[in-house]
Amino acid sequence: MNPRLAAARALAAVLSGKASLNSSLPAQLDKVEVRDRGLTQDLAFGTARWQPRLSALAERLLQKPFKAADADVQALLLVGLYQLFYTRVPEHAAIGETVGCADKLKKPWAKGLLNAVLRRAQREGNDLLAEMERDPVVRTAHPRWLQKSLKAFWPEQWEAICAANNAHPPMILRVNRRHHSRDAYLDLLREAGIEAAPCQFSRDGILLAEACDVRNLPGFEQGWISVQDEAAQLAADLLELAPGQRVLDACCAPGGKTCHLLEAEPKLAGMVAIDLEAKRLTRVRENLDRLGLDAQLIACDARDTANWWDGKTFQRILLDAPCSATGVIRRHPDIKLTRQADDIAALASLQGELLDALWPTLEVGGMLLYATCSTLPTENTEVIAAFLARTPGARELDLATDAGIRQPHGRQLLAQEGGHDGFYYAKLIKIAASRG
Repeated sequence: MNPRLAAARALAAVLSGKASLNSSLPAQLDKVEVRDRGLTQDLAFGTARWQPRLSALAERLLQKPFKAADADVQALLLVGLYQLFYTRVPEHAAIGETVGCADKLKKPWAKGLLNAVLRRAQREGNDLLAEMERDPVVRTAHPRWLQKSLKAFWPEQWEAICAANNAHPPMILRVNRRHHSRDAYLDLLREAGIEAAPCQFSRDGILLAEACDVRNLPGFEQGWISVQDEAAQLAADLLELAPGQRVLDACCAPGGKTCHLLEAEPKLAGMVAIDLEAKRLTRVRENLDRLGLDAQLIACDARDTANWWDGKTFQRILLDAPCSATGVIRRHPDIKLTRQADDIAALASLQGELLDALWPTLEVGGMLLYATCSTLPTENTEVIAAFLARTPGARELDLATDAGIRQPHGRQLLAQEGGHDGFYYAKLIKIAASRG
């Protein structure tokens, strides 16, 4: 299959609200030649990254909008525009190859439309985009609801946040303390001719100068390192683990933090890791097995404690709560297409429900670390403020890190170009059992 057609079909599912790229793209990648899979992935992710800008341009070039049934043609047009303005694909190839894909859609009218619109974009596109730059949606390539939210919450940083969201994410490693110190692994990378530097905030983090196939890194198969963003790595140290503790990792998939906690403290009494979907726990088990670690994996709604909790309290809980993922847009650019403004209040409600449900499973004197990969205070400091207000036995603790910006509750890390993702942490201690 032509990589442009594969990318467009994956994107059409996203535009129609039926899937994310993580779920729609793998099946399309299986249909293209191995040599074309990198191009297909770039076309899909790159088009999603710039979709608000490309869609605005398409609206100016089209006489009327596409019907819902023609999301595949719309996606193919966006893929063509992405090639013209954001890749090194020669213009004649970008247009010709994209138009040629229309034959496979069984929509004969689409061929002429795509050819006319892409050729007009070739002639007038740069001037039109320059004219449209006054609209912050076009300038930042963020949907209006998100652009306005970021501007309202982060008036001094919002444009830098948008720029970081549009940049390609760096590749960051987590060194397994059970095998090597970070300095020792940096020496191994130097010997292998791989340029890298220590991360600023995570004691286990290494920033690679260039992304590469992780399988080519020293000791990957032996469990010496994993790929994990620096912001996510902070959880292990913030939890203040100690031998003999029983730990819960709620909402654990894909298991990066689960594994890091076990690496950081080999003498835990036990690790229980929960996720809503059993199929997502397959990835957690694969990560544990590669690293030679073990945990009790449970597929369940973490709020439904009657179905999974054995009544034994935990000394530490990590709640990496479901969220808008607005801090990791650069890694999942289709978030710009799949998230809507109405989602945020619903997510905040879910986050509060998870806190309420898990709090009884924490022993008095135990700590709960609340985390999200969101940059929206609605899901972060406001959730913690509401929980503290309704939970007399909960108190907030300071976070032992300089990363991010202090908030009324917790700390907010904003995505940094060439650095960590957007993330939020708050740490709570249970000073008394709840009175029933």
